[in-house]
Amino acid sequence: MRVFITGASGWIGTPVTRELLDKGHQVVGLVRSPESAAKLESAGAQALPGRIDDLDLLASTAAGADGVIHLAFKHDIAFTGGSFQDAVDADHRAVEAIGEALKGSDKPFVLASGIIGLATGRLATEQDGQGTSADADPEVATRLAASGLRTEGVWSRLDTAHWVRNLSADGVRSSVVRLAPTNHGEGDHGFMASLVAAARTNGAAGYIGDGSQRWCAVHRLDTAHLFCLALESAPAGSTLHAVAEEGVPLRAVAEVIGRHLGVPTASIDPADAGAHLGWLAGPASFDCPASHALTSELLGWEPVQVGLLEDLELGHYFRG
Repeated sequence: MRVFITGASGWIGTPVTRELLDKGHQVVGLVRSPESAAKLESAGAQALPGRIDDLDLLASTAAGADGVIHLAFKHDIAFTGGSFQDAVDADHRAVEAIGEALKGSDKPFVLASGIIGLATGRLATEQDGQGTSADADPEVATRLAASGLRTEGVWSRLDTAHWVRNLSADGVRSSVVRLAPTNHGEGDHGFMASLVAAARTNGAAGYIGDGSQRWCAVHRLDTAHLFCLALESAPAGSTLHAVAEEGVPLRAVAEVIGRHLGVPTASIDPADAGAHLGWLAGPASFDCPASHALTSELLGWEPVQVGLLEDLELGHYFRG
């Protein structure tokens, strides 16, 4: 297959590209910089300079491909001082451009989405969040607002995922892969690395309240494998969970971080979370366990990489 991947040189895109190339597929990757282009080309893929705002480019490239994986997202404006809603709106425009180009083709289109906000106080499954934002649980909205997360931005991703699933009625083998809040591994610069950085800055590894908030977690190589499986065989309109561990308590995460950095572990009052954790305060306040049972049943996907706490214990998050 000739596969078009947005975000092909990113944290998840890099191992997705590698696995597809190893399987004999061709990869065309959307890249924003000469450095990313060189990285892709050295791996054996074709680099396509552009951004997800280049809608005509997305549409024409998708039309010429045998399948599409959409991984790119404006994380820079979503989480670090910009607007999550603006990032989601840009994502939706890109998805519509790709989806319209694929209608009637029976080609696969795999969308990356998120798990936070699907449920609260219970295990989220692939059957949750199948509707639009209008169908979302109001109790989740209340807890999201209390955690500092922007409900409108989180739930707008439900609308994008719903739109993609509905492409199955228009001749597209569409699927949605929901990502755990942490896709960990060596070289990670995301949530786990940010928690380590906050602990260094504050002189303490903090957790909010009693630290019982749970994050489902997965190693990025397991996630990459799921995207490849989805591209190759996910049924049209399916929802998949890239989740290895259903819920790791954030207090346990803080304890490992504190031990490796040689700093105390401490509870943070929810009112002070922003001062200690910055943009991470919202996500770190939310309890989001999730299951992958239906995904495994559907595609035979089983995570094989190390778990989150074991990965932290390896020490690479604390170098430098």
